[in-house]
Amino acid sequence: MSKLICLGIESTAHTFSIGIVTENEEILADEKSTYKPSLGKGIVPHEARDHHEKVKKKILEEALRKVNLNLENIDIISYSAGPGLPPSLLVGANFALEFANKYRKTLIPVNHPCAHIEIGKLKTNAKDPVLVYLSGGNTQIIAYAEGYYRIFGETEDMPIGNALDVAARKLGLPMPGGPEIEKLAKKGKYVELPYIVKGMDLSFSGIVTAAGEKFKRGARPEDIAYSIQETCFAMLTEVTERALAHTGKEDVLLVGGVAANKRLQEMLRTMCQERGANFFVVPQVYSGDCGSMIAWTGLLAYKHKKIPKIKDKILPKWRIDQVPWFQT
Repeated sequence: MSKLICLGIESTAHTFSIGIVTENEEILADEKSTYKPSLGKGIVPHEARDHHEKVKKKILEEALRKVNLNLENIDIISYSAGPGLPPSLLVGANFALEFANKYRKTLIPVNHPCAHIEIGKLKTNAKDPVLVYLSGGNTQIIAYAEGYYRIFGETEDMPIGNALDVAARKLGLPMPGGPEIEKLAKKGKYVELPYIVKGMDLSFSGIVTAAGEKFKRGARPEDIAYSIQETCFAMLTEVTERALAHTGKEDVLLVGGVAANKRLQEMLRTMCQERGANFFVVPQVYSGDCGSMIAWTGLLAYKHKKIPKIKDKILPKWRIDQVPWFQT
């Protein structure tokens, strides 16, 4: 009996990526291209869309060539249906729909946060963890309970990845800002910034504003970078610890693009050690947006008969706690 093969298309924001995986947990291909805005600018949605349209066929060809397959060999086609930027999402959705119809393949819409979680669980073997999902577009503390991934805490305004990008732009650093802030922070010292935790929720916009004002008044950029990291990551560690205590779970798994930050990993790992919990972090190659996470999650949905039923082909505000799921 041949093994199922799923092709996944990721296009929620700045990255267009195509991954190919098998039900035997093999990632056969993961090709991508990332739109980079000019210095001082964030993502411009129509520019990201144009980038995705320009590269989509090339990325598909590279992924198929890498594994010596064609679309007839693919069993399932999945795509990121949301949350994300509508212009970017539509590029991937329409591309997936085109090939699913042409080759009569099963088409599966995938929730983007769920995909970050499932690729993290696949690559770390974390068992029923508290999930710390941090990216440019999302900041959520999540755990599985009674048929859904439940959100125990989240940002009230900008996500942590976006906050780091905005702070980096204020400091004149190139995008993506998170890695630039991390490098600069190694040379810095602490200056006081607001610390904003409201129960299990967090707020980052006031911290970024305060950091920008201190920079204008002469604070060194390395001190601003260090202080933003220390403050924001301490907030995230606090609410993660509270979720761990509340749920009684024994594992913590860090996923999403910001998961690559070594200082954040250090703080969460120390907290877990003090509580006797296990700490896991998704491998950096799978921490950012990638097609393989969409392919793997689409394959899981197919095998477990949990294909999401959505009215529209994209859902730009699709929350993970709206997706009936299963414990993997």
